[in-house]
Amino acid sequence: MIHRLTDALNFQTQALALRSERQRLLAGNIANADTPGFQARDFDFASALRDATAAQRAGVPSPVARAEAQLRWSLPAQTNLDGNTVDMDRERAAFAENALKYDASLRFINGSIRTLQDAMRSHSQG
Repeated sequence: MIHRLTDALNFQTQALALRSERQRLLAGNIANADTPGFQARDFDFASALRDATAAQRAGVPSPVARAEAQLRWSLPAQTNLDGNTVDMDRERAAFAENALKYDASLRFINGSIRTLQDAMRSHSQG
């Protein structure tokens, strides 16, 4: 029972770490929207989380390091004369979506912990 709870919380912890890293990466892309020659980068969250959970089972604890290894260049929707590949509409949408999912993960963890605390509380404590 404890192993299942630990696994569930470890999964959410890894998801939060990856969401945080992706948020940092997207913020960097947005910050460099006017930098000539800047190449926007991102990673596939689902595959990074899959790899992180597999690595955690193998004993490798850092999901962020694995995400950095999977960074890929973002392809521009249209070419720019200055070589910058940041598409502000795409970056803002990805940033907002990632922030929303980060918040949802936090709420899930808080709910799980609150449920565990309630289950551990004795009936006399009310």
